[in-house]
Amino acid sequence: ARYSQTTVFGASAVLLVLSALGACALDTYVAAVYEHNVILSEDTEVPVSPEEALMLMEKNIAILEVAIKEAARQGAHIIVTPEDGIYGWAFTRETIYPYLEDIPDPQVDWIPCADPGRFAPSPVLERLSCLARNNSIYVVANMGDKKACNSSDPKCPSDGRYQYNTNVVFDSEGKLVARYHKYNLFVTEKQFNYPKDPGFVTFNTSFGSFGIFTCADILYHDPAVVLASRLQVDTILFPTAWVNTLPLLSAVQFHSAWAMGMGVNFLSANTHNCTLEMTGSGIYAPDGPRAYYYNTEMDNGHLLVTELSSRPRLSPDYPAAVNWSLYASHRAICQQDLCCHLSYKMVKKHQDEIYVLGAFDGLHVVEGEYYLQVCTLLKCLSTNLSSCGQPVEMAQTKFEMFSLSGTFGTSYVFPEVLYSGVQLAPGEFEVLTDGRLISRTTTSKPVLSVALFGRWYEKDPPHTAQASP
Repeated sequence: ARYSQTTVFGASAVLLVLSALGACALDTYVAAVYEHNVILSEDTEVPVSPEEALMLMEKNIAILEVAIKEAARQGAHIIVTPEDGIYGWAFTRETIYPYLEDIPDPQVDWIPCADPGRFAPSPVLERLSCLARNNSIYVVANMGDKKACNSSDPKCPSDGRYQYNTNVVFDSEGKLVARYHKYNLFVTEKQFNYPKDPGFVTFNTSFGSFGIFTCADILYHDPAVVLASRLQVDTILFPTAWVNTLPLLSAVQFHSAWAMGMGVNFLSANTHNCTLEMTGSGIYAPDGPRAYYYNTEMDNGHLLVTELSSRPRLSPDYPAAVNWSLYASHRAICQQDLCCHLSYKMVKKHQDEIYVLGAFDGLHVVEGEYYLQVCTLLKCLSTNLSSCGQPVEMAQTKFEMFSLSGTFGTSYVFPEVLYSGVQLAPGEFEVLTDGRLISRTTTSKPVLSVALFGRWYEKDPPHTAQASP
């Protein structure tokens, strides 16, 4: 009898614990991203002392602190800050070194703010930890990690260390809960190494499951697609330093399309530098943008705060699966195996504007190599057809309707609609299950481009060929 009593009480205790956990789970949460105009080093080719490096980083963290406090004041549960947001870019291996810290594996269960002397000197980790802890908010930041190695490792660089472009996440207690080393380095990131294997970094909260990767990672299968498709995280955290590349790879355009195509929440924090065409941050849901920012006129940073569903896949409005090649039997223009079909009606076509329908099926080889299948309707820069495909930011022609589809060989297709002024079109288009991207109504602004941006990951070259600087 005594044994059964204990068993019953034990079961009750377990039920109570589970009930308490269930009660803590949130159906929605408040997300924040901050687009930061980074204070840069005067010359990234000249080495500086650790003290000088820390002074620059503290100037940037002081600006991030204002944004973090304001996000917390508005009730945000989590805030994402940009890639390179603490020290900038264009360093050499030698000149980035004073900015790096040795970031431990989160399994060590460490709150730097509460236990600052536990590991090697880590002033940046400590500061970020305290910002999270003192404001009761998850903080996502990008910084540099260093790991010593020696000749027993045949891949050890000649200077005896690995250097990684790294995202860190601190929970609302200031504990380090995630560390991610960027796997797909951009071609200019010669100061960093890529890790031997892609890291599929996730963590769970009371407001959903999260995955994290950085900038150019979004263009490749690992780790981005694995996190969204196989591990089925609810939200992707995405620090980036994205240079806008029209017609199809502007930040707000492609990142919102990726969120829709993969069916996840997506928190994108970009750096802000008008000279380098860097702007465009957003908080995106599977059914469209919740908040976004794109501004080439102002030099200051910008904070976005809005509410998201914690588990979008459980929503009755979650988009249905799409067969991307079902409809496109009316073949209008083809390249190799990809044929693109377009139906459209313009409200009133301006005489000095030309639009074209384009198809591309092949290996993209500029600033990285990856295999694309793209169907696009886009505005040409001028009435000269040779200008079609060059960057365009303004248009005058509205569309009464459009329907774009293609005979895609991949299921990874990202729908893009971009309006004049590089603006998104939330709620004005939808993807049908037969693979058509259609307008719901007459476009509220003139159209720059409509595209189905497909990625055929299986046809990519090996990772070492595509990602290594």
